[in-house]
Amino acid sequence: MEKMEHIILDEQAGERIDKLISSINEEWSRSQVQQWIKDGQVLVNGQKVKTNYKCSLNDQIEIFIPDPEELDVLPEEMDLDIYYEDHDVIVVNKPRGMVVHPAPGHSTGTLVNGLLAHCKDLSGINGVLRPGIVHRIDKDTSGLLMVAKNDFAHESLVNQLVEKTVTRKYKAIVHGEIPHDYGTIDAPIGRDPKDRQSMTVVDNGKHAVTHFHVLERFKDFTFIECQLETGRTHQIRVHMKYIGYPLAGDPKYGPKKTLDIDGQALHAGVLGFNHPRTKEYLEFEAPLPSEFEAILAFLRNKR
Repeated sequence: MEKMEHIILDEQAGERIDKLISSINEEWSRSQVQQWIKDGQVLVNGQKVKTNYKCSLNDQIEIFIPDPEELDVLPEEMDLDIYYEDHDVIVVNKPRGMVVHPAPGHSTGTLVNGLLAHCKDLSGINGVLRPGIVHRIDKDTSGLLMVAKNDFAHESLVNQLVEKTVTRKYKAIVHGEIPHDYGTIDAPIGRDPKDRQSMTVVDNGKHAVTHFHVLERFKDFTFIECQLETGRTHQIRVHMKYIGYPLAGDPKYGPKKTLDIDGQALHAGVLGFNHPRTKEYLEFEAPLPSEFEAILAFLRNKR
């Protein structure tokens, strides 16, 4: 463990301790520093403080920087579909059927395993099982993900998600023929009290907003594009079920009688964000996977 010392100067007096320390080294994220403070790895005049402590002139700060934690996740060579990469960020197109990060029952073959083989410098904010992962998409959802290669980039991308400045557009096929061309679903999402493995719309859930518009109508099905304003677990799947148009192929939230597709017909096709370092707006678009296109062709032929 490395120790660093810092004395508060006149222009730094009155600043929050977590904000000040994260400004010392741009590779230290504020959330990471806050964890150090909570763990007692930051002392002010020899005493532990809270994350909102306001610094005073001549305060003596001691920062005990933990050694990098060894990852338990093994790198695996994979043919990743990389759309963009630099020293801070990777944008990758995840195929249907791939789990994003290791979990019980999925310790290998995940996107994280492949990313660790592709590059060694992923951010550590999310811990050993999810290095670099800023947001996630479900196993059977295909499409674009942004991955942080350092903590500086990670915090910037997370803040953009919180501030709702990230563009995330999904294409989906749902059961039923939606009569109106546009819609917004504003309904809070939380754990289903009857099934803790599922999410549902509940009064005490987290704020969740999904915008959608119709791209094409078929007999008994509708092809739509959804834009996320928030990013709750299973948000599109839960919201579309809530308004009576569940996703085709969805094993958790959809009807048993559905289209012949392995998992929900959902694709994260458009992803846009401001680059953490240059602040330039970047936007990427991934085409529909072949199995999704095949389902659309089948529905068009039935019309």
